Amino acid sequence: MNREQSESSLTVLPGPVVVQCRPYVIPPKPKFIDLPLGNTERVIVSEEEAETLNSILSKFDANSIVGYPNSSELQQLLAERLEVLPDRVLVTAGADEALERALESVLGPGRELIVTSPTFEMIPIYARLAGGNVRQIPWLDGAYPVDGVLEAVGADTAVIAVVTPNNPTGAVVSLVDIQRIALAVPHILILVDMAYSEFADVNLTGDLLNYPNVVMTRSLSKAWGMPGLRVGYAVGDAQVIAWMRRAGGPYTISGLSLLIAEERIRQGEESIGVYVQRVRAERSKLTTLISELGGRPLPSQANFVLARFENARWVRDGLAGLGIGSRSFSDNEELKHTLRISCPGDQSAFARLEHAFKALLNPEAILFDLDGVLADVSASYRMSIIETAKSFGVSITVDDISAIKARGNANNDWQVTQRLLLDHGLALSLAEVIGRFESLYQGTETEPGLRATETLLVERPWLELLGRRYSLAVVTGRPRRDAERFLHDNGIRDLFAALVCMEDAELKPSPMPVRLALRHLGVTRAWMLGDTPDDLVAARAAGVVPVGVAPPGEVLESAKNTLIEAGAACVLEKTEQLMEKLK
Repeated sequence: MNREQSESSLTVLPGPVVVQCRPYVIPPKPKFIDLPLGNTERVIVSEEEAETLNSILSKFDANSIVGYPNSSELQQLLAERLEVLPDRVLVTAGADEALERALESVLGPGRELIVTSPTFEMIPIYARLAGGNVRQIPWLDGAYPVDGVLEAVGADTAVIAVVTPNNPTGAVVSLVDIQRIALAVPHILILVDMAYSEFADVNLTGDLLNYPNVVMTRSLSKAWGMPGLRVGYAVGDAQVIAWMRRAGGPYTISGLSLLIAEERIRQGEESIGVYVQRVRAERSKLTTLISELGGRPLPSQANFVLARFENARWVRDGLAGLGIGSRSFSDNEELKHTLRISCPGDQSAFARLEHAFKALLNPEAILFDLDGVLADVSASYRMSIIETAKSFGVSITVDDISAIKARGNANNDWQVTQRLLLDHGLALSLAEVIGRFESLYQGTETEPGLRATETLLVERPWLELLGRRYSLAVVTGRPRRDAERFLHDNGIRDLFAALVCMEDAELKPSPMPVRLALRHLGVTRAWMLGDTPDDLVAARAAGVVPVGVAPPGEVLESAKNTLIEAGAACVLEKTEQLMEKLK
């Protein structure tokens, strides 16, 4: 039997609630993003904490795995920390399971959840899966809409969910507001999601323990930095906790996760405090920086900042081009002009984030690759490769050249030609290839070279306008003689304060020629336009925003895809479209 099938022949129908619910999906991370700040978990673990975790892991053996897990020890530890009896604590598979169990405990057909919007998106999903209805009260800016929440309460209301600090906004709900709700509707469960509470100015846990209709959910995934363990807990009235125990299986957390969490809690309090203070300081700096650069950050007491930008998609793509992930919400009408950026809690990573924002939103310079960006070389350098190969009896196509350029490490066209010939079984010395290539490109006393076909892709007035706002430089893999000649012949050499060529530094994709151009210009913040993956890789490694330009003579969509996959912040069809991004 062939078990592969392109279309399912299943005739079983799903339940209507499952059909209506969208699955929770974390957007995939492109391979060139190495600082993923789009989600809210920790991305960097200090050496000290790594040593602690490795020490904990070294204690376990097969006996930690073969038996069914028992959460009673962790439950006892958490109860002692909270100064409550153990029957008021339920250990769960992350705070997510605690939320799901709480909603399962009180919701059902004809019963309703009230929650603000936007909120942690799994809460409405869990409510609907439990058979309940969902009523959402808008809350993006300003104080928590306590009056609106209470006015929405009806005969069918069974639970009010409060997320503080809120995800994705970072806003907090005051103790007074939660107390007011709890007292106003003592017959309704108040579910308080406090996954980010360690980062908040005030810890509400102790005060809320006094209200029997309040249940709080907490997590070891955020400040504690252990999302892979999937350990969280709920704390509340013993009767509510007893309901929640019935609303799920008995062994939802692995034994290893429980043992690691126990050891971590016993010895990790001090390091967690250091990390939290670092994040809080970064959050303040990031909020100020975004404001200075024209964004509008919302007040946050979480480990992230949500901010509005005039062009949030461009900011997201620009940061991604520099290897930094952020979270956009383009499919959410309330949040489509916002980005969420988490604080890394690491000095070096945060300095990189600061630089990326400044380079993207306040550049000092524009750097240009020469070939394919300022110069149309489709009939010169590209044709020289083809004709050189032809002179040795090898047929090379434009597609062959595009493919080898897309693979990277292809900034030297002499070497590219040599590699293409070798791919076709012809091994020649580089000197032989250069001699034939240069005779075709440079020409002879009787025959003009292919370089005569090169044309300028931009107008001088456009470059002059750009030069009034930014310092300009060219970073090319051409020999200096050829680069200088093209710029002089086309009357634009005087517009570039720096020219970095083949002889000056290691070739792209090394960042060295890009860094050299920055030093010559005396700047640190820049964008770079390039038509190959090597250009983009070099720019990103130098902390320069990589902007792709589709080279003339190539299939547009194919060229765009190649540059996007290489990490271009954006891809321009023509160099002069740059002005649209710089507005």
